[in-house]
Amino acid sequence: MTSAPPPALPYALIATDLDGTLLRAGDTVSARSYAALATARAAGAQHIVVTGRPVPQVRHVLDDLGYTGLAVCGQGAQVYDAARGLLLHSVSMDRGLAEVALGKIEAEIGDVYAAVNQEGLDAEMLMGPGYRMWHPHLPTVRVPRREGLWAAPINKVLLQHPRLDDDELTRVARAVVGDLVNVTMAGEHTVELQPPGIDKASGLGRAAEVLGLAPSTTIAFGDMPNDIPMFAWAAHGVAMANAHPELLAVADETTLSNEADGVAVVLERLYA
Repeated sequence: MTSAPPPALPYALIATDLDGTLLRAGDTVSARSYAALATARAAGAQHIVVTGRPVPQVRHVLDDLGYTGLAVCGQGAQVYDAARGLLLHSVSMDRGLAEVALGKIEAEIGDVYAAVNQEGLDAEMLMGPGYRMWHPHLPTVRVPRREGLWAAPINKVLLQHPRLDDDELTRVARAVVGDLVNVTMAGEHTVELQPPGIDKASGLGRAAEVLGLAPSTTIAFGDMPNDIPMFAWAAHGVAMANAHPELLAVADETTLSNEADGVAVVLERLYA
């Protein structure tokens, strides 16, 4: 008597955002989420972290996870091989274009506070005057003048405004410079400018191609509007209960919040 073939995986690729999705407060991954991911991997699924953070700001999380796969970082600009500590792909942002975009935005709404993520494995986050880092545990360097932001190659610009909230700043920036750069809201107090065509979907697509996996076999988890392209790329998009309304509107499913292990709840159902 022949044995039945093993059941097909519900999804061969699991793509997870970090902040507000897989991570709890303090950049921690719960034991339950860790176990759920381990169960899915044991069943044959691959896990890819897809985050707005550049590699230097996420490496400690990957180390704590014992993560040895590919990670999409820098809002899709970087594909990082955690096992080998190598950048497989990186897209820089033209610094002249970044300055032009900032100038156009400020002509519309007055002074903005700016920071940049530099390009590279050991690059720094530079913050110009007025910019506030809302994750104090992440390393940053304060520069006294905005010109200091352009000292070395960058992969994105981060914006804050003294009066406008994130949604309004995103709307205005997109209306003013959306034809020059990609404008996205990546989290609270985090509006970003990237090179045209760079987003989480482009980075995830590149990483998935390396693994030989397709959008049709992918489930994605996220919480902010910067996850919308990834949801559009994947077969199934799961928004956290704490997600931004724009992402909730396009999600295929809503799970519990990141603090309540929403990612684990879904993975336990699918890969039990």
